Amino acid sequence: MAKTTASQTEAPVFYMTEEHHPQNGTMLGFWIYLMSDCLIFAILFATHGVLGRNYAAGPSPADLFDLDLVAINTSMLLFSSITYGFAMLAMEKGNVKGTQLWLVITGLFGLAFVGLELYEFHHLWHLGATPMRSGFLSSFYTLVATHGLHVSFGIIWLITLLVQVGKHGLVPENKRRLMCLSLFWHFLDVVWIGVFSVVYLLGVLG
Repeated sequence: MAKTTASQTEAPVFYMTEEHHPQNGTMLGFWIYLMSDCLIFAILFATHGVLGRNYAAGPSPADLFDLDLVAINTSMLLFSSITYGFAMLAMEKGNVKGTQLWLVITGLFGLAFVGLELYEFHHLWHLGATPMRSGFLSSFYTLVATHGLHVSFGIIWLITLLVQVGKHGLVPENKRRLMCLSLFWHFLDVVWIGVFSVVYLLGVLG
């Protein structure tokens, strides 16, 4: 009986002594996710390349797109990338309030981007330029809306991290999450530069 009690009070022995969820595993997994997203956008760009001139006797990019509005929208996303960089600098200094402030500014720029994109879609639908009108419009809406959904998801993720940082501070886990969101946010910037150049600029000038 005494032997049984002694064995029950002994501390359990674990064979794995390293960290259960290593940081490099998270970053590797997130890079794999970004590569899969690259494939999705590559397919959408290729689809637009095939259908981008199929107007079906309907409006062309030159008839629909307001480059001034798109340029303003592009600047919103580019500014958000800069402010996220400031958030990362504040994070490296251990400045919780500074990190939160720059994240809020980044989120506001992101919301402005999504809002202008929704305004553009509403305007195009009002003109009768719906996705069903032509192959060009189908590929346009699919590509741009997919990017917009990614930005919207990024804003939700950003708000979640704001809450986590406010609750737990800049612990290693939150720093790792902020790094992942940084990669995601800058990736969306690069994709949007491609959208602006290929869909809008070449569409109007071509």
